[in-house]
Amino acid sequence: MNYRVWLLLLLLWIPGWAAATPCSLLIVGDSLSSGYGLANGSSWVDRLGSRLKKAAPDWRVVNASVSGDTTQNGLQRLQPALDRHHPQGVLIELGGNDALRGTPPGTIRQNLVTMIRQAKAAGAWVALLEAPVLPNYGKPYADAVDKLYVDVAREEKIARVPCFVCKVAIVPGMMQADGIHPNEKAQGAMLDAVWPHIKPKLRCMVNKP
Repeated sequence: MNYRVWLLLLLLWIPGWAAATPCSLLIVGDSLSSGYGLANGSSWVDRLGSRLKKAAPDWRVVNASVSGDTTQNGLQRLQPALDRHHPQGVLIELGGNDALRGTPPGTIRQNLVTMIRQAKAAGAWVALLEAPVLPNYGKPYADAVDKLYVDVAREEKIARVPCFVCKVAIVPGMMQADGIHPNEKAQGAMLDAVWPHIKPKLRCMVNKP
């Protein structure tokens, strides 16, 4: 039998041997990361996947974001996602919908801390994306939510990405008609805001099946 055939059979026989991307980056977010209102393949998460293929080809993106999710929803979904995908990195982009509902900052904080610790316990590094907070409930509430991201990132010793929507939100032509969700033009800037915080962590040290 031709040796090429033998090699092909061997690759098929050994589970996962032919896997091209042994390290995964799990993103747990809401509509800002799920691509709400955008054409397929145009969100910042999709662009991150494309960038990884060039800059860190051992990594792949697993997008577990769901439009409308709160930190409580994310907490409920995180452990099953960790068990399924065994990621080396986790990006948490949640809290905006909590703030829209006036969820107490202490509740948001506890949910985020629990998620961060679950991810760490699974062996993943974590980056926390700061949520945009609309002024619906007044400045004291908005300030309290903003501060909790700073405090949690510092206390848990993880990377914090400052609000990656806030800058594009004030640029004309960057938002969808609802005034809440960035459009396709904004997605590149959103990725550029996240990239410096995760790029140093993209060292794939595990050759997983």
